[in-house]
Amino acid sequence: MENLSQFIKAKRREEKLTQEEFADRAGVALTVIRKIEQGKQNLNLSSVNQVLKMFGYVLVPIEENRVSQNNEV
Repeated sequence: MENLSQFIKAKRREEKLTQEEFADRAGVALTVIRKIEQGKQNLNLSSVNQVLKMFGYVLVPIEENRVSQNNEV
């Protein structure tokens, strides 16, 4: 799957929205959209989820040991 910044940017463009229009529809500040699309590391999970909900997605934290168990061959 694409990384978060590429995913959000592609979805926004599919909807033919500017960053400003997208921020308004998602109910977040324009800076949130810009940070996501620029791939910034210090993002607020609830803000990211507010944006992702527009496309029917959310991010959830998972335990590190579950990730490593799923990646074992």
